[in-house]
Amino acid sequence: MNNKKQYLTIDEYISTFPEDIQAILEKVRQTIQKAVPEAKEKIAYGIPTFEVNGVNLISFAGWKGYISLYPIPAGDTAFQEKIQHYRSKKAKSTLQFPLNKPIPYDVLSQTAMFLKKEKIK
Repeated sequence: MNNKKQYLTIDEYISTFPEDIQAILEKVRQTIQKAVPEAKEKIAYGIPTFEVNGVNLISFAGWKGYISLYPIPAGDTAFQEKIQHYRSKKAKSTLQFPLNKPIPYDVLSQTAMFLKKEKIK
């Protein structure tokens, strides 16, 4: 899994994970692409990132027991309640989705859409 190598593409990054995790990371990628179709893929700070108009919008990363999504948008009250139990205890602007539970792809999609609304003018 992620060994601090400098990746050139998201495909290369995902390929370093076991097959079952690759499938989850690919679905995370597709969920973000569907939510923000104009976003361009890149690697930033060593992890998959999507940008719009030169602005880094959202990033994701695979770890041993979870998938992380960065950053967290303000969203609305309902969204904040929905993400409460996914908030990282260590990193304020990170959502963590345990790999031993179903990934809430709707939350990933909402996160991307709120970030677009908040960051792209």
